[in-house]
Amino acid sequence: MSTANLPVIRACRPAWNKGRIVGQKRPLQPKHVWAIRVRLEIAERTRELALFNLAIDSKLRGCDLVRLKVADVFAAGQVKHRAAIVQSKTRRPVSFEITEGTRKAIAAWLESPLMVGSEHLWPGRYHARRHISTRQYARLVRDWVTSIGLEPSAYGTHSMRRTKVAQIYRKTGNLRAVQLLLGHTKMDSTVRYLGVELEDALAIAEAVEI
Repeated sequence: MSTANLPVIRACRPAWNKGRIVGQKRPLQPKHVWAIRVRLEIAERTRELALFNLAIDSKLRGCDLVRLKVADVFAAGQVKHRAAIVQSKTRRPVSFEITEGTRKAIAAWLESPLMVGSEHLWPGRYHARRHISTRQYARLVRDWVTSIGLEPSAYGTHSMRRTKVAQIYRKTGNLRAVQLLLGHTKMDSTVRYLGVELEDALAIAEAVEI
């Protein structure tokens, strides 16, 4: 009997995303933000507290956050109230605020011996690497959300980018403001990013009783 045309039998492998939550990463809720901050403060993780706070304030993509330089946020002997950078993905400028708590955390980090002579705000551990990688940042985010009992596969670096703008939209409904803060060139991108259509549809449905 010829076997030339028989199908090849391969061992079944489990799906890479089995047991994981896939899709758009969730933003953190205010209670989550405060819980992580408290844990980082208690543990005296100065660098991580500064990184976490600035990630929330800046709303930057991970690739832009890890490349920040000291000069981007520090001038004239103090941490800036506002900063601006050129996004690596779009090559367009974006501005962001630096709140009081974040300024204090950054100032404390800049006083660390590890920052002596460093051009980058988040220097790498090795001389060959000027700053931490996006993979290192992702691992930190995973550690943060896991520390407060959240499912790590539901959150990621984009959760940090989405957290503050999600609250801004929820409180003001101002899509244009969110678009500017995220540095999006098109409003459609902002709508998809926030999942606005679904949120608005659910809000309307909840307000209607039959």
